[in-house]
This record gives sequence, structure tokens and C-alpha cells, in this order.
Amino acid sequence: MSKDQGITQLREELRGWLADNVPPDWRDRQSGDDVEGFLASQREWLSKLVAGGYATPHWPKEWPGGGRLLGEQVAIFEEIARADAPRMSLFFVSLYHAAMTLMECGTEEQKARHLPAILKGEIWCQGFSEPNAGSDLASLRCKAERRGDHYVVSGQKTWSTMGQFADWCLLLVRTDSSGPKQAGITFLLMDMKSKGVECRPIKQITGDEEFAEIFLDSVEIPVENRVGEENEGWRVAQATLSSERGLTAVELTERLARSLWRLVSLVTAEGLETDRLDDEARRQIVDIASRIEGLRALISLLTVRRIAGMEAVGDASIIKLGYARILRDFTALGLRLRGMSAMREMDYVLGAGYETSNWMFDFMNSYQWNIAGGSNEIQRNIVSERVLMMPREKLA
Repeated sequence: MSKDQGITQLREELRGWLADNVPPDWRDRQSGDDVEGFLASQREWLSKLVAGGYATPHWPKEWPGGGRLLGEQVAIFEEIARADAPRMSLFFVSLYHAAMTLMECGTEEQKARHLPAILKGEIWCQGFSEPNAGSDLASLRCKAERRGDHYVVSGQKTWSTMGQFADWCLLLVRTDSSGPKQAGITFLLMDMKSKGVECRPIKQITGDEEFAEIFLDSVEIPVENRVGEENEGWRVAQATLSSERGLTAVELTERLARSLWRLVSLVTAEGLETDRLDDEARRQIVDIASRIEGLRALISLLTVRRIAGMEAVGDASIIKLGYARILRDFTALGLRLRGMSAMREMDYVLGAGYETSNWMFDFMNSYQWNIAGGSNEIQRNIVSERVLMMPREKLA
């Protein structure tokens, strides 16, 4: 059987499995303030994906459903998105950032302790960004001092996705301030139940609480929970951040493409005001559809490059910038077409993404992508300096 035939067969099998297993009411269960419904829904979906062998196609072959070729992984992401299955928002950091960091840089003891637990529902968050160290992550100041077999950590982290629900945290700390900023960072695994850890959800403009800030007051973390050597955390962090490239964009873009009908339905719905049924609205829908197809083609090219081991610096930045702009324009058009009634229908779906048809929520939520995954400004700098080879401007 050829690779193409194998992927076609995989798609057919997965479509049948998804038809039988995607909960039809998952959006309702995750709506509004029903946090317990959200947690239960996410745990049930993870359990189904693990049992079906579709939760960890990017893990090594010794794990359930692991060892998939990159083309197969892409097919799985596309089909899950096309079926409008729940996002793995609660377990994204666990399945990708935490798991791939441990596999690449962790000790055998750390892998044995945490990887099976992740498949059973262990929740991880990321403690990287700080109030004054987000895009410039190397400027972090959360301090760790080694005392015997423990590090004592004090400081603050912010914008930690799902941090209020997490069992463990991937934590970057400052262990040396004498040299270059990147050279004094250490990577630790922190139990969120440790004494001195306080986690506060951040209420967003949408009413959602997807992020949290974490306060650390003399938290003791065993040295055995260090990943890599002391002061080499920057290298480990690059493995963490690179673990989501490409495949995440496949799912996000596919979900957006599959949501175009939501815009079309607004134009064709009965009772809409005539000033919203103009040629300009139709032109904008076609424009957005064309841009989504262009982004799909770009992601396909990136996938081919990755398979061939030829991924270029800046590929992920270009895709991220393209997605962020399309998403913002997509939701803004939906909001305009829906009109003032969108104000009365404002609601949110925990961890659902940006294609819920709650247009005011989707629009406001879309602005996260100006920052998420690295701010647009930083991504443009990467493209200009590393792809276009433009000189860095020196300020007078």
C-alpha cells in the first residue's frame, strides 16, 4: 500500500470513528460559567481520543497511536477539525509542550512519572511569561536559588493558559544574572500544589477565564525536577516552543475554513437589513475564503519542507501572522453582518476557539492572536531579519 493510499484509508477510518464518538452537545456543555461541565467534557474527550489512538500521533510508536508519519498526523488534525470535534484546550500543554519537552530533554524518571499520567488526564500549564517578560522572554526575573537538594523560587508568571486547573507547571526561572540573559535560565517542573503557589484566573473582556497568573512565594522545587542542566533552560525552552509548530496551524486553519458557512448563512438569512446584503459583504467573504485557501497552501508547503527536513527559519512566523490577520477580519465581518443583535447574544464557550457563531465573543477573542504564540511585532521582526535579511535599525 502506498503512502497516499494509507492516508486515504486513515481518513476513512477516522471519519467513521468521529461520527460515532464526537459528543453532539459538547459546545452546550462548555458554555458560560459551567466550569465543571467544561472539565468533565474535556476529560471524556481525551479518554476517547486515547482509547481510539488519535490523541498522540506525534508521540513515539511505543505509545498508543504514536509513531505516525507527519503526513498522517496532518490528516488526523484535518479530520478532527472537519468533524467540529472539541479542541483539546485543557490538555494542549500536556500533550504537546510538556510531553515533547520530556521526551527530548527529560530524564527517564521524569518520563516514567509524567507521560503515562498525561494520558490519564494530568493537566499541565506553562510558566514562561511574566508581567515584564512576555515577547522578550529572556528578560524574565522569577528567581530560583539552590539550597541543597531544592530550588527556592519566588516571583510571578502571567498568561498561563488553563493554569487554574493545572496539576503541574513548566517553569522558567532565573538562576544566574551575571552573564547574557539567556545564559542564566533554568527549566523546572513545578507541582502546582506546592506550598507557596497561588494561582488567580484572569477575567477577560469576553467574560472567559482562559488564562491565569501564578504567584510564587519561596516555593521549594526538588532538584530532581530540573530538566537539563542548571542555566541551560533556554535551550530546553526552545524544544518546548517548537513542539506545536505546523500541526497546530493545520487544525486552526481547517476549523476556520470549515466555519465559512457561518458567514454565508448570515448573508442568506431571512430578515437581514438590506445594507448588510451589499456586494461589498459578498466580496469580503470571497476575499477571506481565498486568503484561507492561500494559508492552507502555505501550511502544506511547510509540511512538505518538514517532511524533507528543509523547514526554513521564519516559516512558522509567516503562518502565524497570516492566521492572526485572517481570523480578525473573519470575525469582524461576521460581527458586522450579524449587526446589533450580536450584542444581545454575547456568550462564550470555554476552550471552544474562535468559530462559535457568538460573533461578539469571537471578535473580541480573536485579538488574543496578536500576542499568542509570540506577538505579531516579534514575528514581523523574525521575518524581516531572518527571511528578508533586512538590517536591524539602530536607534539614535
